[in-house]
Amino acid sequence: MKSTRVVVAAAQMKFRTAIADNVSVIAEVIHSSAKAGADIILFPECAVTGYNCDFAAVSRPEVEAALQSIARAARAARCHVLVGSPTFAGRKRFNSLVVFDRRGRTVFCYSKIHLTARDTRFFTPGNALAFFHLAGVPCTAIICHERRYPELVRLPVMLGAQIVFHANAGLDSLPVSKNKRHGRDGIPIRAFENEVYYVFANSVGRQGAGRWSAGDSKIVAPDSRLLALANNRDETVIQAELDLARAGRKYAREAMQEPAFLRIHWKTMLAACRRQL
Repeated sequence: MKSTRVVVAAAQMKFRTAIADNVSVIAEVIHSSAKAGADIILFPECAVTGYNCDFAAVSRPEVEAALQSIARAARAARCHVLVGSPTFAGRKRFNSLVVFDRRGRTVFCYSKIHLTARDTRFFTPGNALAFFHLAGVPCTAIICHERRYPELVRLPVMLGAQIVFHANAGLDSLPVSKNKRHGRDGIPIRAFENEVYYVFANSVGRQGAGRWSAGDSKIVAPDSRLLALANNRDETVIQAELDLARAGRKYAREAMQEPAFLRIHWKTMLAACRRQL
């Protein structure tokens, strides 16, 4: 049954060097967030491994074992979990967001479509938009750099998504990172223009090699109000209760109707999106 209210949390992380250490933090946050009432928790991009690493040297068995541990934590806490991690298919490696339900089952896996120049050294681009249900709520997701591609949000919202989950791992020079602090990243606009909730989980602080992440994890209401905002220094978890009745998707729904000449093209495009799921 579709929920009318859901409590979401976003974990702002300082990545550890070892996968086991990241998994330990992730499991601890899952349990503490569930105790605090969270139904769904989002972790950053590549939270399992950290982002500023040599992914060619990352052990597939270790990553897959880590995801199994996170699935067990989700099941034990009875909490939906979205966690950034490399995933593998044959000889291909993807930058993914793995979605677990309350029973620890993998219910969706979104792979980053628009890769950064650094990503292309290690990852294959995905070829499907994100659309899935958690706690009965239709949701979508993007990863990091993909905030620059509004169609990755608008199309799933047209399909019915009411919550956008955005997993991020900042890797910027300090001046660029400072410019993104205190909510100056444009994210509230994406929530407003689609009339949906937006949950953003970022890494924070020094990332090595002179690179930084701005933190500023946030939860944004459909009217662009900040419901929760982390700082740019600390590892922390933010949380908010979402009233799904406010996520009416008004502007996305209206865009499907006018101008009239585009209606058939929207329908064709949405059918193509569904076929890729």
